[in-house]
Amino acid sequence: MKIFGAIATLAMLVAGSVQAAETVKITDVTGREVSVNVPVEHVILGEGRLVYGLATIDSEDPFARVVGWRDDLKKADPQGYDIYAAKYPKIDDIPTFGGIKDGSFDIEQAISLNPDVVIMNLESKAATEDGGFDEKLAAVGIPLVYIDFREAPMKNTETSMRILGQLTGKQDRAEEFIKFRADHINRITDRLAKANPEKPKVFIERAAGYSEECCMSFGNENFGKMVEMAGGINIAADIIPGTFGTINPEQVVASNPDQFVGTGGDWEAYAPGMAWVPVGPGADMVEAKRKLVGLMERPAFTGVKATKDDNIHVVWHQFYNSPYQFVVIEQMAKWFHPDLFADIEPEASFRELYERFLPIDYQPGYFISISDTVAN
Repeated sequence: MKIFGAIATLAMLVAGSVQAAETVKITDVTGREVSVNVPVEHVILGEGRLVYGLATIDSEDPFARVVGWRDDLKKADPQGYDIYAAKYPKIDDIPTFGGIKDGSFDIEQAISLNPDVVIMNLESKAATEDGGFDEKLAAVGIPLVYIDFREAPMKNTETSMRILGQLTGKQDRAEEFIKFRADHINRITDRLAKANPEKPKVFIERAAGYSEECCMSFGNENFGKMVEMAGGINIAADIIPGTFGTINPEQVVASNPDQFVGTGGDWEAYAPGMAWVPVGPGADMVEAKRKLVGLMERPAFTGVKATKDDNIHVVWHQFYNSPYQFVVIEQMAKWFHPDLFADIEPEASFRELYERFLPIDYQPGYFISISDTVAN
């Protein structure tokens, strides 16, 4: 009887697991309707940094479903990669791909991994279609879903997190994160709307010091939008028509910004020996400040108001390509309006995100100001 009972129990468990899987229609950030069998068990990430979003939902093991991913995380965020690899050493063995846009993505390799879904970032859509990758995946029954934390993150982050929740069968977890993020953003924007303070002019430099040329920046989305939400005026908003673009040094000087915010990271793999400021988890803040001081010796910045008043800051670049934007909105609001946001502690907010949603421990190092005192 015990044997028959065990068989019956096993049959119920199998039946339950079969019933748990279902085909759902997911509307991705482009408006495409895609049928996917969920919860997915095998995922290809078209960009490694999409794991920032996946990790907030698949918190026990963000890599359990990942059977292939683009090789960018190790180069763009080596500190973050090393922290994850220390806890999940198997990530070194996950098959990697090149990028869609540079033509090094291997579609045959991707198909051979038999994924339940391929998740691509929105910026790769045009190249994916031009290369016919979408048609090749469709021909073998592999669904392709686009999400976005980069092109229009303030518009698409909530949708992207809901898609990840649907794919993993963890919708409640996704909604919990969405509310957490929205509450933090609303705390800033509501207070600004009520107080209506004078707004400083802000120059946000994308990947400051990454190359010798000046100056990459943002238009009305991504960090450009975050500057506005934090109570600043993005001086490049009327110059750059899209999300990303460049303004020349003369335009920076003529605008005479009150605040400078650059984005930084450890980019030795991409731009060895350049002037970028290596902020990020566990960053060496002495070195970060040394490089920040050197960065502001460029001709475009020596005479502007932000430099004269020491309103010079750098933030972790990957806030621009993750669902963690609320943290940098809080930090910029505190820089732009220190009296209004004296009670806001962005680092505490980020630490809480780690403790509630991420499987790794928080390490400081994501922000630095030229006026900060750093210990040797």
